[in-house]
Amino acid sequence: MIKLLVKIFSILLVTAILIIIYFSLVGLKTEKFNEVITKQLLKNNSNIDVKLKDVNFMLSPLDLSINVKTYAPEIFIDKNKLSLEYIASNIPLKSFFKENFIIDDIKLSTKFLKIRDVITLSRIYRNSTELLILNKIIKEGSIIADINFNFDENGKIKNDYVIKGIVKDTQLKLLNNNEIEKLNFIFEVKYNQFNLRDIRTKFNQVPILSSITEIQKKDKNFYINSKLETNKKDFNFNEFNKIFKGELKNQGIENMIFSSSNDVSFFINEKFKIKDFRLKSNIDLKSLTYINELKNFKKYFKDYKNTLKLKNNKILLSYNKNKFSINGNGLIGYEDIYDNIDYQIKQQDNQHIFSTNIDIKKNLLLIPLLNFEKKKNSTLSINLDGVYKDNQEILFNKISLKENNNLILVKNLKLNKKLEISKIDLIDINLANKEKIINQLKLQRQKKNYKISGKNFYIKDIIDQINNNDNLSKSIFDNLNTIIDINISKIYLDPKNFVNNFSGNIIYKKNKIYKSDLVSTFPNNKKLNLTINTNENNEKITTIYSENPKPLLSSYKFIKGFEEGILDFYSVKRNNVSESVLKISDFKIQEVPVLAKLLTLASLQGIADLLTGEGIRFDDFELKFTSKDKLMRIDELYAIGPAISIMMEGYIEKNNLISLKGTLVPATTINRTIASIPLLGNILVGKKVGEGVFGVSFKIKGPKDKLKTTVNPIKTLTPRFITRTLEKLKKN
Repeated sequence: MIKLLVKIFSILLVTAILIIIYFSLVGLKTEKFNEVITKQLLKNNSNIDVKLKDVNFMLSPLDLSINVKTYAPEIFIDKNKLSLEYIASNIPLKSFFKENFIIDDIKLSTKFLKIRDVITLSRIYRNSTELLILNKIIKEGSIIADINFNFDENGKIKNDYVIKGIVKDTQLKLLNNNEIEKLNFIFEVKYNQFNLRDIRTKFNQVPILSSITEIQKKDKNFYINSKLETNKKDFNFNEFNKIFKGELKNQGIENMIFSSSNDVSFFINEKFKIKDFRLKSNIDLKSLTYINELKNFKKYFKDYKNTLKLKNNKILLSYNKNKFSINGNGLIGYEDIYDNIDYQIKQQDNQHIFSTNIDIKKNLLLIPLLNFEKKKNSTLSINLDGVYKDNQEILFNKISLKENNNLILVKNLKLNKKLEISKIDLIDINLANKEKIINQLKLQRQKKNYKISGKNFYIKDIIDQINNNDNLSKSIFDNLNTIIDINISKIYLDPKNFVNNFSGNIIYKKNKIYKSDLVSTFPNNKKLNLTINTNENNEKITTIYSENPKPLLSSYKFIKGFEEGILDFYSVKRNNVSESVLKISDFKIQEVPVLAKLLTLASLQGIADLLTGEGIRFDDFELKFTSKDKLMRIDELYAIGPAISIMMEGYIEKNNLISLKGTLVPATTINRTIASIPLLGNILVGKKVGEGVFGVSFKIKGPKDKLKTTVNPIKTLTPRFITRTLEKLKKN
């Protein structure tokens, strides 16, 4: 009996084992439990429907559960169908014997589905903020995924879910009309955590790669951490510029080729605002083209033709909690000639600290005011260290230019937002110019005042710029109130002429020269004095006295061969109108093109030959004129000499029009006239034909390059001409 029982038990045991093995390895295919499984899947979710085909049941003896799997199921969401690869689940054995049928988990594997449909399905199970955001910004795209859900006893999804898959060809419409296109990546989603890998996309047509992006939900915020890369590319800048809403184009950036590697992290709060943005970028800038006229730049780089380029720049960019820094180095140049540059910019509090160094070797550099030009085969280093503040003030702690023994050093130069000078502590110049004259000059601040001292200084180019400048009334200073003491051993007026012991002071009040007294001597001990005084009526009175006028007139190219004489200039300026008198006595000139033409047209060839030969001597020259803005009105120009006398009036509109008229008379006629005043009637009429002709009247008019000159014989002199001649003769 015992043997029979053992045999029966053994058969049952073997049979049970075989059944377990069979159900564990082969399983059972049936539709018997489809309705039960469907009800469990749809529990608390009445908006969806599931259509299952045959369900495979396989026993899992180790955890006392049954693995359920069905292939090609279909999910319907508001009549929209989602086709899946399979649905799988584990059902505890004990639940088969209870009224409440329990499913522990669900595993889904999808085919490629529309992302918007998947989001709709997901929101039915869990309508979270992140799904709401995705639903708003995603316009199209597809997804394939493997989804693992675990359920609690109430049929709700636990927080240990895992979703893995691939997103393909997705388009997102972000804020401010920015677009993400052709978005492809591999993803893994867990509770409050998203991991994205191998991201490839285009942001406003700019290709972007990301090896990994992590998104975590912390409280009500989303923390995003990403590694982004951009491939080396010659960007179509019209499309790339969309990112910056045209700002780069407006700033003159035309095109660029670059690649970059970027670490980006930030928070997005529930109101979609970005917080705590951090960025670290390594940028390989192959080229960038900047197009701008930059008139001031052309003064110093004469080969510049409105196009500036950066080439092969390595840039490290960092941004962290409103702290911003850039470190870069590479090449800068124009016309395909490049020099080395390195630069650092650091944002700290409400200011940007910058440092730049440029080694100019191949390009030319000019400093017009100092008549300086960099040598072709030398290297000139420019260093700028300073601070740019949010109120648009700029403080240059140091500016230096160095080429061999040539040096310009500036310390603590402060500019306001209008780029006017508010303060400067030091300018130190030791520089050989093109005339091989070494400029040695130093300006130092002494509390509120300044001191200028030095051995040599060349000022011809400064004088030329003053003569050609239409904006002399515009100061480069910000409300300058100071006293400048000057003591310079030698001032060069041109390459050959200089004055010694140039000394005195200039008093500035409210950005204008209030008073000045400067004295010096020429090498032959002749004097040169300059004074400026402002009276109680706010009239500015300027005087210049020179016992050697030639160097002061050398910048006027229409006069050549000026010799000897004494110059005396007096001017009164009120309400931006200057009334001036210029007197020169006992001088000789050798060439004046306009005068030579007048003499030739007046058939005074002998005097014309004298002008271009030995020169014409004048006893006195007096010019009375009024100036305002660009208009100079000549009230009277009178010159008398042994050979010829001239009286003239008119106006000169700078860079536009010249209009002059006057009288030109040979001196012999004047002498004969003055000597015969008692018989003036006979002389004026003349006893013979042509005998009474005194000289010629003339007119000069037109642009300075196309002057037209006309002359007419005159038989009588104007009373004004005779009066002025008598005054001069009587004075002499």
